[in-house]
Amino acid sequence: MNPASLIDELIAREGGYVARAADKGGPTRFGITQAVARQHGYAGDMAKLPRDTAVAIYRADYWTKPRLDAVAALAPKVAAELFDTGANMGTGTAAGFLRRALNALNRNGADYRDVAAKGAVDDAVLGALKAFARVRGAAGEAVLIKALDALQGERYLALAETRPADEAFLYGWLANRVG
Repeated sequence: MNPASLIDELIAREGGYVARAADKGGPTRFGITQAVARQHGYAGDMAKLPRDTAVAIYRADYWTKPRLDAVAALAPKVAAELFDTGANMGTGTAAGFLRRALNALNRNGADYRDVAAKGAVDDAVLGALKAFARVRGAAGEAVLIKALDALQGERYLALAETRPADEAFLYGWLANRVG
């Protein structure tokens, strides 16, 4: 799994500079919010955020730190899904979706030890993912991705229901992020 190609695809989807009043994330460039850019020391105009800065942020915060390299070694398509979800919803949300899906697909604990409902991708999650892959085989990865997509779609609907300004984004989220 090459994170560089995932990052390139994500940047292409996110586009350039965007500043929508309805977007509570504020101005973005290449999908990087101003707050995240500032955390990484970028103090300039967001419309001029360098692409290489965005790439470095995606690699550090949305691939390496959440341990998606380790996930990719076990389930590359799951890692790609978590990368995209993490970039859009936060890495904690993406990890939570993985934890929930692994637990729900565990047949009452018959296949592996359930993991805590909250937390980052840690050794317990990686162990559960490895066991899931062993038990369910290659077809299991596709089912796990369906579960992750279902959780992501439900989250988008809930956001639009609780914050009417997010209704402006719902169609695009569902069309471009889920499935």
